[in-house]
Amino acid sequence: MDGHLERQMIDYYRARAPEYDEWFERRGRYDQGAELNRAWFDEAAAVRAALHAIGHAADALELAGGTGIWTAELARLADRVTVVDASTEMIAINRARVASDRVSYVAADLFAWEPARTYDLVFFGFWLSHVPPERLDEFLARVARATQPGGRLFLVDSRPEPTSTTADQPLPGRGATTMTRRLNDGRTYTIVKVFYEPATLEAVLGRHGFDARAWATERYFVYASATRR
Repeated sequence: MDGHLERQMIDYYRARAPEYDEWFERRGRYDQGAELNRAWFDEAAAVRAALHAIGHAADALELAGGTGIWTAELARLADRVTVVDASTEMIAINRARVASDRVSYVAADLFAWEPARTYDLVFFGFWLSHVPPERLDEFLARVARATQPGGRLFLVDSRPEPTSTTADQPLPGRGATTMTRRLNDGRTYTIVKVFYEPATLEAVLGRHGFDARAWATERYFVYASATRR
C-alpha cells in the first residue's frame, strides 16, 4: 500500500475520533430518519447477539478498537481484553468509555503490528474493509498467528449501503478500493474501503486456517464467526 495512503488513514481516524460515534449512533449527518435508524440499530443488535453467542473467553484481542463500542461488549465476554489501535485519540475515548482495569491498550499501526502471543478470541469491527487487497493475506496471517488453535475469531463490517453513510461521502464504485471521507469541519481524506460478501469472507478466512461462517444482515452489516483449526 502507498505509504501516503496509509498515513492518511491514520490521520483521518485520529481527526475523526471526537465525532466517530455520531456514525454508529446515527446522529448529526448520519441521522437517516426513524425507519432507517431503527433498521440500523436492530441489525447491530443482531450482530451483537451473535458475538455474545460465542460465550466466555479468557483472553481477548481487539484490533482497531476505536472508541470502544465493541470493546465494551468484549469486556462482558472476556476476563482480559487487549485493544490495539493506531490512534491515541481513539484509545483515550475507548479507555474513558470502558473504564475497566481488565482492558489494556496498545498504540500501534496495524500494518506493522505483530502479535506477541496468542488469544482465545480475536475481534475486529469495521477494520477489514480498510485493509488494501494486496495486504489482506499478510494481515490475516497475523490474525491467524494471534489466535490459538481452537480459538475464536469474530468480525463485523459494512455492506455497501448508501444510507450507512452521508450524501457527501458517496460509496466507491464497483471494483474501486478507495473512497473520500469528509469530517464535520469539511476536511477530506482518502481511505481504503473494500466491501466483502459472506462467501468471500468464508473463503479468505479458510485460506488462513479458520473454519468460518459468515452472514449479511438485510441492509447494513456483514459478519463472520470462525474457529482456528
